[in-house]
Formats: sequence, structure tokens, C-alpha cells
Amino acid sequence: MLRGRPQAPSSRLVLSLDGGPTDRLVIDVGSRLAQATNAELVAVYVVEVDWRHDLDDDLVESREHASRVLDMAESAAEKARLPMRTQLLQARDVGAALVDEAVSLGADAIVLGLPYRVRFGGDFAISRTILYALKNAPCRVHVVREPMPDGETRARGS
Repeated sequence: MLRGRPQAPSSRLVLSLDGGPTDRLVIDVGSRLAQATNAELVAVYVVEVDWRHDLDDDLVESREHASRVLDMAESAAEKARLPMRTQLLQARDVGAALVDEAVSLGADAIVLGLPYRVRFGGDFAISRTILYALKNAPCRVHVVREPMPDGETRARGS
């Protein structure tokens, strides 16, 4: 929350899940925001479909993985006693699908996870999905980064 500026209550939060290391963090942050603002949670998993497949092809393995991730999200929401809907989408681009879904749901915010990764050369890596959401989402975008691995230190003077 920003100091000095009241935060408008959210009525719907879209949680972007991908089966990665930040999913639980996204769910936790989304749950805390939902509790504070009495918002509905919508967990969204987008299966990215490459050009070798049609968008409506049944990608069984990807859908099964996505279903497991969404089941985990529902269980976490149930434990927190929060209502949650889940959406499984197939699209060519995850960022565009996520923003389009947030718009169609009338979401007030999107919560995305950012794994702590460093590329060759030491540059911090931000995904195309996060960049797309930050640039194109008409609602707030919350990016939650996982903590640095033990033993890593932040470069001084950066």
C-alpha cells in the first residue's frame, strides 16, 4: 500500500498462475488483498499454445498440469475461507490473454509472480508476460517477487 494515499477497494482480483515457484506467493498476496478489500479471487492459468497447434486443440498434458495448479489454488483459498473462481485458458500469448481476461471480468487488479532469476551478465530477468501486463492492463498490477536465494546479496550501488 502507498503511504498517504488510500487504496480503493478491489472487487475482483485476477491471480496469474503458471505452475512455477511463485504461485503460492501470488495466492498468498492475492488472499491478503482480498481479505483487506473484500474482493473475489479469480485464479487464471493460461496454457500457451504454439503455432504448431490450433488454439482449440486439446493439449492433455498441459491441461492436466494446469488443473493441478488450479486445484492447489482452490485448496489454499478454501483454507483461508475466501471465495475463488478458476479459469483455464489457451492462448498464443499469456500476457495478452491475462489482460483480456482481467478486462472481461472487470478486475480491479492483476497479481503476477516474478521468480528471482538472473541472466548471464547479471541482468535481472522480467518476463514478457509481466511487461505486457504493466504496459497494457487498465487496472492495477501487483508484481510479487520471490525472495533471493540464501547466500545471494544485492549488488551495492545498483
